[in-house]
Amino acid sequence: MRTFKVLLRKEFLQIRRNSFLPRLIVAFPVLIMLIMPLIMTMDVRNVNVAVVDLDRSATSRRIASHIRASEYLSFTVATSDFQLAMKHLEKGTADAIVEIPSGFERDMAAARPERISITANAVNATKGSMGMQYLVQTISRTLSELKAEKSPVGTAELITVQNRFNPTLNYRHYMIPALMIILFILICGFLPALSIVGEKESGTIEQINVTPVSRFTFTLAKLLPYWLIGLFVLTVAMCLAWAVYGLTPEGTVGSIYLGAILFILTISGFSLTVANFSETMQQTMFVMFFFIMIFMLMSGLLTPIDSMPAWARKITVVLPPRYFVEILRSVYLKGATLAELWNNYLALGIFATLFNTLAAVTYKKQA
Repeated sequence: MRTFKVLLRKEFLQIRRNSFLPRLIVAFPVLIMLIMPLIMTMDVRNVNVAVVDLDRSATSRRIASHIRASEYLSFTVATSDFQLAMKHLEKGTADAIVEIPSGFERDMAAARPERISITANAVNATKGSMGMQYLVQTISRTLSELKAEKSPVGTAELITVQNRFNPTLNYRHYMIPALMIILFILICGFLPALSIVGEKESGTIEQINVTPVSRFTFTLAKLLPYWLIGLFVLTVAMCLAWAVYGLTPEGTVGSIYLGAILFILTISGFSLTVANFSETMQQTMFVMFFFIMIFMLMSGLLTPIDSMPAWARKITVVLPPRYFVEILRSVYLKGATLAELWNNYLALGIFATLFNTLAAVTYKKQA
């Protein structure tokens, strides 16, 4: 125990004496949680719309008015020349063209209107897809209002939409838990590995190798500071999510911390295993970056797992972040309990045991 305390004190002294690392540990989660939710959003705004009005009726003017009033759409130009609107689309000053055919209002009254045509710039697939949805919703709402004015029961009154767990469809509420996990991956994944390899490059690890310190004691002394740093980062991130964005967990905070402890054990054990097989900082960073990209892209952090091909969904079963993503989002947004998520906790526990055992076994201690 005395040896372990000495090693642990050495690790904390190394972190404190590093002029950059303590600032990174504090500044990184603050900047990520303050800035990234504002940037990483699937809410598409400022979709530039050109309206080709061939009808020139009260209905077409009302459609154009609703497009102007939308917070997601920006009215670019109104014209009766489709080719002129196409030039705007080609230049990039318009993202979509709404063409209202001649006689639309008259034909709508006769219940046989020609369809309104929407032409979109799909170079940016996300903006094109979401922008078209906003446009269709805006035009549909306008036409529903017009029908409701002529009918005692509007079509909108016949439909009820209820969004569970995220009533406002706020994309930040979906992304903030993912950003917390990215913080864990970067801080508790990179830093332990770089710490080991840094000692290899400086030669100080040789001094440890000639001592009677066991593999387990050395590995635990290396990991414990980063476990504490990870929990500190989680606390800061949760406080910022509450103070800045008003997002608080629907479930218990204890469920989140339990999942975080298991995930930190997993990712830090994995990083030490990589470091044990690496000789230089460059080698470690390349290997870690490779796996971290897989973790971020295939674990459900940024894209739903159900949207992936079948072969990719099978691979995600062996990716630890997948299970913590499910825990964090379910507890934060749905209020899920430990009993409901036991399989995810069990998977993280297995991964934590596996990677930390590998880290201790693969550490080559040479006297």
